[in-house]
Amino acid sequence: MKHIIVGFLTVIIFGLMVLTYMGGGAYHGGEQGKVIEDFGDKISNSSSTKIEEKDDRAKEEDKLSALREKAGNIGAFEVSQAYKSKCSSCHGVNGSGMQNGKALMGPKLFGQSSEKIYQNLIDFKAGRKENMIMKGLLIKLSEEDLRTFADEIGEFPARAEKNR
Repeated sequence: MKHIIVGFLTVIIFGLMVLTYMGGGAYHGGEQGKVIEDFGDKISNSSSTKIEEKDDRAKEEDKLSALREKAGNIGAFEVSQAYKSKCSSCHGVNGSGMQNGKALMGPKLFGQSSEKIYQNLIDFKAGRKENMIMKGLLIKLSEEDLRTFADEIGEFPARAEKNR
């Protein structure tokens, strides 16, 4: 019985395939297919022009970005490699919360006291302040490491003044 049902369904499927083929038109490149091809050519021609314009804009943006970075690094001061690797991507190289004239994820640290920074770091590590990124970065650090970060960040205004 199964074989009869499968054979019957196979005949129906082949019949539908033949019916679709005989329908012509867009199914196998008839007049409707040519209209769609022409429409596709027009789209691809207009998009290639936009891509070229975008490439020029992208080049200008790259030049402008490099200039901003160079200008931003002139007033920068030395920070530890630990701060650069753990903090600068969110808080900026100098703790300003900005990079290349754009706001970053983390808030401004520049100008905060080392005690306030230390307390915030302890709170993030303990989970009293919720931030998964901060907790993940601080989870394996000792309180001595947190104190070192807090002291370094607390010195940022003095370092900036000395650098001028």
